[in-house]
Amino acid sequence: MLDLFNINDLAPLFDVLSHLIPQTGVGGGVEARESVDFAAVVKFTLIFLAGVGTVFGVGLAIAAKRFAVKIDPRVEQVKEHLAHAHCGACGYAGCEQYAEAVVKNPEVPPNLCIPAGARGAEAVALITGKKADFKERDLSRVFCQGGLSNSSKRSIYEGVKDCRAAVLAGGGDKSCAYGCLGYGTCVKVCPFDAIHMGDNGLPVVDEVKCTGCRKCESACPKKVIEVLPASKAVIVACHSRDKGVDTRKHCQVGCIACGICVKTCPYEAVSIEKNLSRIDINRCRVCGLCTTKCPTKAIVDKLPARPKAFVTERCIGCQSCKKICPVDAPFGEPKKRHEVDQNRCIGCGICTARCPVQAIDGTFNAQAVFAAAAAKKAKAAA
Repeated sequence: MLDLFNINDLAPLFDVLSHLIPQTGVGGGVEARESVDFAAVVKFTLIFLAGVGTVFGVGLAIAAKRFAVKIDPRVEQVKEHLAHAHCGACGYAGCEQYAEAVVKNPEVPPNLCIPAGARGAEAVALITGKKADFKERDLSRVFCQGGLSNSSKRSIYEGVKDCRAAVLAGGGDKSCAYGCLGYGTCVKVCPFDAIHMGDNGLPVVDEVKCTGCRKCESACPKKVIEVLPASKAVIVACHSRDKGVDTRKHCQVGCIACGICVKTCPYEAVSIEKNLSRIDINRCRVCGLCTTKCPTKAIVDKLPARPKAFVTERCIGCQSCKKICPVDAPFGEPKKRHEVDQNRCIGCGICTARCPVQAIDGTFNAQAVFAAAAAKKAKAAA
């Protein structure tokens, strides 16, 4: 049997360690110094830190020089002429990204910053050496007229006043599943203060401020806002896919897919798709005939004023205008100068486009319309 371990056998080892390791505490053998040279310590510390800082500084300078990215000075010049709204209307994440693209990529046009306007496009074109072609303005259009006075609700929503939140809470409170909810999400996301909520609970677009950046279009959960070229001012302001009978139950101004607009359009630009009238903007000539025939007034005309037809002295009395006018506004004897009944004329422009001698225009009446509008405004201000 092995003997049990005896701690007394380690006594010689403890005697050796006691001489090698300083002892502290009562009776300890550590010798304490009476004073410390703080000046020397601080001096050494400063020298050490300065040395380390110098080494790292030189290293960073070498790395910065080696990995430096050269920036074209034209990028900064282009940025000075942009709107700095970061709206995304140009198709890029921000103004800086567009500035880099228009400088480096020869295929990127200089007129994509719509808020900067024509002057901005010309300045960018001059800097980049490109041609600033004319680009038609885009505007947001609201494809719904079902406001508080002419539509119904199926429930009472008391949650967060946001259209996206309302959709999450059961799809919204409106009877029409496709209509605008009217909680102003588009107003909140617009960076240009171009949308406001109207008295009828629908968004109203300020065409002067709108840049067509598409932020409202992306934010709308019901997709009732679309961005279209400003000249395409005749739209079907409805998104309902319900059958006509059901649409009538939910909204007084909804499209019932009756097809009258299809028969009326002289350019075959209107068709019925999924119980809804749709206008092909590539075919539409913005004559406005469909707006006059729509029984529910679901098709609206966004033009502020239409210049009515006016027959000039070049008229040869061929009566082509009488044959094609949808409202029988032109009148006159054959081979004599004709006239246009201004009360009947709707300013569709069909006769102007079809006149073989170009004897019809709307200049005279357009001036009269604008003059009347200016007089009305002056009267209201007074």
